[in-house]
Amino acid sequence: MPELPEVESVRRQLDPELSGRRVEEAWWDALPSMPRQFVDVGLAEGRTIAGVARKGKFLIAPLDRGLELIMHLGMTGAFHLDHDDPYVRAKLWLDDGRVLAFRDPRRFGRLAVVTAGDYSAIPTLAALGPEPLTDEFDPDRFAQVVASTKAPIKPFLLSQKPVAGVGNIYADEALWSARIHPSSRRVGRARAILLHDAIRTVLADAIEREGTTFRDYRMVNGESGRNASFLVAYGQEGKPCPRCGTAMKKYVLGGRGTTFCPRCQRP
Repeated sequence: MPELPEVESVRRQLDPELSGRRVEEAWWDALPSMPRQFVDVGLAEGRTIAGVARKGKFLIAPLDRGLELIMHLGMTGAFHLDHDDPYVRAKLWLDDGRVLAFRDPRRFGRLAVVTAGDYSAIPTLAALGPEPLTDEFDPDRFAQVVASTKAPIKPFLLSQKPVAGVGNIYADEALWSARIHPSSRRVGRARAILLHDAIRTVLADAIEREGTTFRDYRMVNGESGRNASFLVAYGQEGKPCPRCGTAMKKYVLGGRGTTFCPRCQRP
């Protein structure tokens, strides 16, 4: 599933293309496989898009007259201009003659038009923690939040509550960087501060490389991200740890495949 760096890379390409454009017409799959996959999308018709912002893994496009278009890529979603194939699930016709197409083979993405700032219909968005690359993500506050939970640290990060946008890939990367075992339930202040810095660094580096592509993720221009070859933990099972040379191990934690160094990241 695309995480913060991938969604931010999509945002940076969508924003200049959609800013100031009026939505002339909207179409979406009338028989989605997920309940509430497309909610009130037709309300975007006749409204102008002010730009494209992001919170966590969600794209947020403010519309005039007090509405917002919320977009989530799900597992395989992608936005393209003037694109059509059997996997296109929604389209927005723009006033410059172009069509924004939402392509989603596995149908886990979603589009919704909501009253600006009212995310009660999207609980995951409403409950997001702070943005990691802003001052909102305070290291001392993060350390306090981490100390307050008894959950294993990786699933806690994936809950999106301590920080927004960190998924399976970048949790593995940040925990390796901070030398913290993914199942650790007690992370003290010093290690939490290291983890805070690691989260910011791995996300910023991945954004610089336009995200990580293994199979499905593509930017608006159809290109892949360049971060996959820089990963040091995620997907590196059996390879030597770049820090100590020990073979990396993989196990399932909280239902997610998790890779770590058994020497550098002790429980």
